[in-house]
Amino acid sequence: MSCSAVAALYDGAGLAGDDAELARFFDVSLDLLVIRDLEGRVVRVSQSWQTALGYTPEEMQGTLLLRLVHPDDMPATRQSVLEVENRKPGDPVLGQINRYRHKDGNYRTLEWRAQRFGDRIYGVARDVTDRVAAEQTLRDAMAAAEAANRAKSDFLANMSHEIRTPLNGVIGIVDALSRTPMSAEQAEMVGLIRSSGHTLERLVSDILDVSKIEAGQLDLECRPFDLEEALEPLAMMRARAGDKGLAFHVRRSPEARGVFMGDSTRIRQVLGNLLSNAVKFTAEGAVSVSVEVWSEDPEGLGDAHWLALTVEDTGVGFGSAHAARLFDRFNQADSTITRRFGGTGLGLSICRSLVEMMGGQIEARSTPGVGSRFRFVLPLNRAGSLADYDARKPDAAAPGSPKPGRTLRVLLAEDHPTNQRVVQLILASQGAEVVIAGDGAEAVAAFKAGPFDVVLMDMQMPVMDGLTATREIRAHEAASPGLARTPVVMLSANAMAEHREDALAAGADSHVAKPITAASLLAGIEAVIGS
Repeated sequence: MSCSAVAALYDGAGLAGDDAELARFFDVSLDLLVIRDLEGRVVRVSQSWQTALGYTPEEMQGTLLLRLVHPDDMPATRQSVLEVENRKPGDPVLGQINRYRHKDGNYRTLEWRAQRFGDRIYGVARDVTDRVAAEQTLRDAMAAAEAANRAKSDFLANMSHEIRTPLNGVIGIVDALSRTPMSAEQAEMVGLIRSSGHTLERLVSDILDVSKIEAGQLDLECRPFDLEEALEPLAMMRARAGDKGLAFHVRRSPEARGVFMGDSTRIRQVLGNLLSNAVKFTAEGAVSVSVEVWSEDPEGLGDAHWLALTVEDTGVGFGSAHAARLFDRFNQADSTITRRFGGTGLGLSICRSLVEMMGGQIEARSTPGVGSRFRFVLPLNRAGSLADYDARKPDAAAPGSPKPGRTLRVLLAEDHPTNQRVVQLILASQGAEVVIAGDGAEAVAAFKAGPFDVVLMDMQMPVMDGLTATREIRAHEAASPGLARTPVVMLSANAMAEHREDALAAGADSHVAKPITAASLLAGIEAVIGS
C-alpha cells in the first residue's frame, strides 16, 4: 500500500463521512500506516502498530513519532523528514530505513515511504528486521568466504613453496648425480629416485591446479608463442616411451607450425598429461601423436584457426561404462587401474577444465585391451603469417650475452643451501662462474659490484625478497647511464600464474619453476642470453 493511496482513502472517507470504512482499512492493514501533522505528532496509526511494536493506536495518538527512533538513526531520519515535508510535486518518493523502539525496549527495523498532502504527512512502513538481518548474515558469510578463499590461496602458495623447495633439492641433486659415472645398479637407484621425485612434483602441481580451478582463480595467458613451445612434451615422452620399448610416432599437418596467440603453458600441460597417461598405461606397442592446424585461410592473419592434438596408444583401454566419468575429479577408468598404476584421478579432470577454459573440447574413445584415443581441439589465432614465420632468421645473441670464449658469470640469489648447491652443480658442468648471495639485499650489493651476464633470483628470501631485489636492480640500471640491462631469471617454488606475472612485472625476463633440472635451468638461461 503506497502512502498516496493511504492519503486518498483518508481524504475520500472524510468527504463521504464513511469513517467506518477507513477504520476497517486501518484495522486490517499488515503494513504500519501512520498519519502525522507537521509538528511530528501522530494523528492516527493502524492496528498493525500494536502487532509490530507493541503500541496500541490509542497510545500512539498525539505522541511525537520521532521519540521512538534509535538515536543513531536520528540524523538520517531528520534529513528524510525535511525531504518529505519539502518535496515538490512530481519529485520521486524516496525511501528510508531506520530502527524504531518496541514497547519491550528492543528495536525493529522499518522501511518507510511517506508523502505530504496539505498539513498532513501520510506514511507507510514495513517491518524488515528479519530481511535486513538475513542480508547482513549473507554479507558476513560472503566476507568470511572471501577471507577463507584468500587464506586458502595464501596457504596453497606457501605450501607450494615449502614442498617444492626440498623437492627441488632432491630432483636437482639426482639430476646432477645422473650425469656422473655410475655403476648399473647405482644408475637404477638414481632413476627410481628421479622418477619418484617427478611423480611427487606432478601431484603437488595437480592439487594446486584443482584448488585454483575450484576457486575460479586460475588465469590463462594470452601471448604470442611458437607452436614448438606447446609441443615440448613430445621429446621427453619419446624418451620415456623408448625406455619402455614402445614405438613413438608423430604426425604433423603442413600448417602445424608458426606463432599463435594463447597459453602455451596450459596447452603443454594438457598434452603432457595425455602423453604421460598413454606411456604409463601401455605395456607394449606404440604411442602415436597427431598435430593438426587448419582454417579456411591458413595464411590469414588474425583469422580463427583450430589446433587439434590427438594421442593414441595400444594400452589397457577402458569400456564405455567408464568413459562418462573419465573426466570427473578423483575418478579413474577402473579401481584396478588405481592399484596397478597409481595416480589420483586428477589429471584428466584438470585437462578438461583447462581445455574448456581455453574455449575448446576434449573427448576420449577406447576399446578395452586394444587401446585409447584422446583428442582435444582449441581455437587459436595466428600471431603472424606462415610466410613470415618460414622467413624468420635465427635469433641473434642477446645484448647481455657473454663473448665467445669468455666464462659465463652468474649471480645466484638463493637462501637455501641445498638449492645453492643444485645450481652450482648444474652450472659447473658448463664452466660458469657462480657468485652466491644469501638474500635479496646481498644480491643487489653484489650486482652493483658486478658485472654479471645473468642473475638467477629466488622469489622468496629473508631480508629482501626476489621481487624487491629485481626492482632495485632495474632502478640501479636506470640510474646508471651506459649500463646494459642484465637478464634476470626468477627461480620460484611458487608455480601459480600470478607469481610468474609478478616476476615479469618486477623486471624479470623469465621464470623457471622449481624443482629445477639441468634442462630447465639451462633452457631458462639460454632463453634470455642466447646459447
